[in-house]
Amino acid sequence: MEGRVAERLRGALGPFGFEVHAFKVGWYNAVLPPAFHLPYPDDTLAFVVLSTPSMFDKALKPFVNKERLKIIRDPVDQCVSHHLSHVKEKFPDQKVDVIFDYEILPNRKPKFLAQTAAHVAGAAYYYQRQDVKLDPWGKKIYGVCIHPKYGGWFAIRGLLLFPDTQVPFLEQSAPVDCVSTEEKRIELLEHFNFHWQDGRYRDIIEVKERYSEEQKAYFATPPAERFRLLGLTREAQRSTFP
Repeated sequence: MEGRVAERLRGALGPFGFEVHAFKVGWYNAVLPPAFHLPYPDDTLAFVVLSTPSMFDKALKPFVNKERLKIIRDPVDQCVSHHLSHVKEKFPDQKVDVIFDYEILPNRKPKFLAQTAAHVAGAAYYYQRQDVKLDPWGKKIYGVCIHPKYGGWFAIRGLLLFPDTQVPFLEQSAPVDCVSTEEKRIELLEHFNFHWQDGRYRDIIEVKERYSEEQKAYFATPPAERFRLLGLTREAQRSTFP
């Protein structure tokens, strides 16, 4: 069952620069406190959705060109929402729940922990403070996921859950530990926590593909100014921000 669903998802999302990786809800809930649990049975089939570097050209720019006469408040979020919501049409006989990375609960906590989901699904290794044996820091340190192909040049965009599909025999694949030395892990976490804006953490490994210069410029630009980079008119910008 998982294989058929995954094949259909990859057929729908792959051409637009997205990756999908399967996991069981129980794998995710097992490593988190109850406050962050997904409210589904442990054997429920779920997929974490990543955007790869090619999503910018394959999905975002065509989406903006098509929707330019409509109000666009956040081009990336609305583009991802468009494609993930469209996936439901591929499964007319199944219930599909979508959770986006930007959604939050009434208590202001995120609806899901994106990096944990990516790790348990085997999509990207979530490097945390606990992965360093000799902790050199005396302050809070945030963890970061590294993809074996894209390094840090990707993003976790959402979850697709299939409440009516139970996969008790799905086998878990461990994420690739591509930053395997103590020295490199310390370097990664320091770059991410203290120098994240220069993006060096993204290249902690040799990557096969990274963001284009145009894409780097887009994400480095303050959100209110990004519309110009996508060719949206001043009128569209004004209608977007009343």
